[in-house]
Amino acid sequence: MIDLRSDTVTKPSPAMREAAADATVGDDVYGEDPTINDLESTFADLAGKEDALFVPSGTMGNQIAAKVHTEPGQEVLVERESHVYKWELGGLAQHADLQARTIDGGDRGVVTPDAVREGYVEADDHRPGTGLLCLENTHNSKGGTAISAERIDAACEVAGDHGVSVHLDGARLFNAAAALGTDAARLAREVDSVMCCLSKGLGAPVGSMLAGSEAFIEAAHRVRKLFGGGMRQAGMVAAPGLLALENRKRLADDHENARRLAEGVGAIRGLSTREPETNIVLVETEDPAEAFLERCEDEDVLGVPFGEHLVRFCTHLDVDGDIDAAVRRIERAA
Repeated sequence: MIDLRSDTVTKPSPAMREAAADATVGDDVYGEDPTINDLESTFADLAGKEDALFVPSGTMGNQIAAKVHTEPGQEVLVERESHVYKWELGGLAQHADLQARTIDGGDRGVVTPDAVREGYVEADDHRPGTGLLCLENTHNSKGGTAISAERIDAACEVAGDHGVSVHLDGARLFNAAAALGTDAARLAREVDSVMCCLSKGLGAPVGSMLAGSEAFIEAAHRVRKLFGGGMRQAGMVAAPGLLALENRKRLADDHENARRLAEGVGAIRGLSTREPETNIVLVETEDPAEAFLERCEDEDVLGVPFGEHLVRFCTHLDVDGDIDAAVRRIERAA
């Protein structure tokens, strides 16, 4: 089976398993796990922030940030196809008591300064006001688009002019950095907080990182506990995360594989693709997506439906040598 459903399906490498077994551990709720402390310090440096926090999942990281940055009842500006709005079970309302106001980021999910200005709501006796702007990079639903630092900066400038904090859902932040030829710290320079998943293209078995100022992380630590994310001797899962951060150096390979996959699949009758920016390939199908994917599964290729006639395939380190085979099997399915 060639599993292209997501880059979350990667298996930990033998080195990761060995690092987990040999990790030096302590009670992280007390801040005494040296492996987690090392991981948090390493990620804070890579993200260009003062401090960082290890959390069980990217969704928890996003939801913690939303709660820390806001007051109950405020509005949060979100791109209408963003993960934090579309795929996190209404957590903004359930966890932080926020109202979501959606703004349109266009074909690539880029939130413009004008969109922020138009979406902003001043607090008064009738309206709660805007408390937070959430951005996403890469943008999952738009096909892994890599949004430039200048575009992020521009949205942040308008938010800052209105006293609104900015959180960046950077689940695939290092993919964006690799595609744009920059580093994660530059992409996150103007945001107040940033989340990044270790368990997607970086290949760790579990965990995500949340970074920001020291004061932000201090507050986030308490909210992590509130959300049930306080961990004890979790250095055993943090140790693979340290190795995963090294995998950021090979993400360009996934992007090249995605381009090869898109080119091959796009040449198949009844299917069309556009050139991917990172490791996500969106395929438009003449047949219903569900039916097409059933036939793909019969040919030992897995993907996920992204619309009635839209399919997502995602390249990752575990399919590095399988692209030609995947194209052949998809062609048989089509």
